[in-house]
Amino acid sequence: MPAPQMALQLYSVRHLLESDQQHTLAQISALGLHTVEVYDFVGRTDTLPAALREAGLTARTGHAGFLSPDPRSTSGQAARVDETFQAARALGLETVFDPFVAPDRWVHERDVAATADLLNQAAEAAAAYGLTVGYHNHSQEFVHKIKDVSAFEFFAGLLDPGVKLEIDLYWAAAGGNDPVSLLERLGDRVEALHIKDGAVIDDPFFSGAPFDPADTGQVAPGQGQIPLDAALSTVRHARWAVIEFDHYDGDILDGIDAAVRYLHAKGIR
Repeated sequence: MPAPQMALQLYSVRHLLESDQQHTLAQISALGLHTVEVYDFVGRTDTLPAALREAGLTARTGHAGFLSPDPRSTSGQAARVDETFQAARALGLETVFDPFVAPDRWVHERDVAATADLLNQAAEAAAAYGLTVGYHNHSQEFVHKIKDVSAFEFFAGLLDPGVKLEIDLYWAAAGGNDPVSLLERLGDRVEALHIKDGAVIDDPFFSGAPFDPADTGQVAPGQGQIPLDAALSTVRHARWAVIEFDHYDGDILDGIDAAVRYLHAKGIR
């Protein structure tokens, strides 16, 4: 079975992109990356596609928050979904993952079911654009149980077969999971992994305290406590192994370079 393809979530270099987008993209390409995962891309299709092409990069997956109300937008939910998918097509994406649904929507069965229904509806809309959709976890989705399983796994069981999952291994561990066992239970629904390492922390999203990425203690893959080797062996069927850092102490490009070398050693390119 072929190995996943490597990509970089551009959120990892968000601060560098704000300073000099083109130079940063060129640096990413020079590290041996060919594919990126974009974030917050709606409204940036006037410049981002050309910038990626100039750097020799392509984007096939992206993050956009289409399952939650946007206080900045006056358009309805359906219009917002369509806007997201139009932007995704302009970038050449194949799959759009919603990256975060608020903690209070992962407590009660009715709210989790409503989110699953919204994602299933979005999948129908996405099909008209030649796209698929999915969800990317953090840790808040695993804190509460519904019918003897985590809210996340209850949610996954309500999704239509064509809806994908992107499992962030670091955050799955923070939600109290053995990431490998979680992947085994989710099976071939998992389309992508976020390759992220560090100490296993407790879920920070229900604490009420402001979340500071600097508190995550993330390190280069293979240097922390997350069982990345076993996870990658478990889901050889996944299409994408996406490098991401929410925060990195030191030069983020050094961290990305170490992550690229880690994945290269696994036969992932």
